[in-house]
Parts: sequence; structure tokens; C-alpha cells
Amino acid sequence: MKTTLNKLKQELIYLTILLVILIVLFKILFHKETFTIILRTILTIFWLFLLPGYSIMFYWNNKLNFLERLIIGTVLGIAIIGVIGYNLGLIGITIIYHTIFLPIITIAIASFITWKKIKKENQTDQ
Repeated sequence: MKTTLNKLKQELIYLTILLVILIVLFKILFHKETFTIILRTILTIFWLFLLPGYSIMFYWNNKLNFLERLIIGTVLGIAIIGVIGYNLGLIGITIIYHTIFLPIITIAIASFITWKKIKKENQTDQ
């Protein structure tokens, strides 16, 4: 459990570095836009797609390295948030709530499942 938490802390540092790099890159690419627009866009991408996908893929932290999980997780996050959002829209839940609750629910479920896996691995190791 300690090694998993240390790995998670290290990867959260990597995600923060990636966030800063993307902000700088977007500011260079979209130099006519204000900083707040760029910041809001990057934070939205992180919140809606990258963090839910990363949390889903952390389940396989021993089998895949950080970059593989980040890329696969981002694509998976886009797919999951898109499909669930579409289906929720069909039943009448507006998109305003999707951007707030879908990432929270996805991250919570993925974190719970990963926590159960880590707990089970620790019990078998002892």
C-alpha cells in the first residue's frame, strides 16, 4: 500500500507538470486568447477527460507505465464521459450537470475499485 501511495504521489506531480506544460503550450499556440480562457480550457480538459480516465487506468498501475495509462485513460475518459453524457441527455438530464457530476462519479467509482484491489493484494501478501 505504501508503494502504491508513493507511486500515486509521484504521478500526481507528473500530472501537475503536464498541466503546466499544456497551459504554456496553449498560450503559445493561441497567443491572441486571454490567459483565463486558456486556463479554463485546459482545466476543463483535465477535469472532464484526463482525470477520470487516469483514475480508471490506475487500476492497472503494475502492468502499464504512466504514459501508457495516461494516453489510454484520456481516450477512455473521452469515451466514457461522452457515452454516459449522451445517454443522460436522452433521459432529460441537462449538460450543465454532466460537467460537474460525471467526472466526480467516475473518479469515485474508479478509486473505490482500485482501493479494493490494493486492499486485496495487501491481504494476500501478508
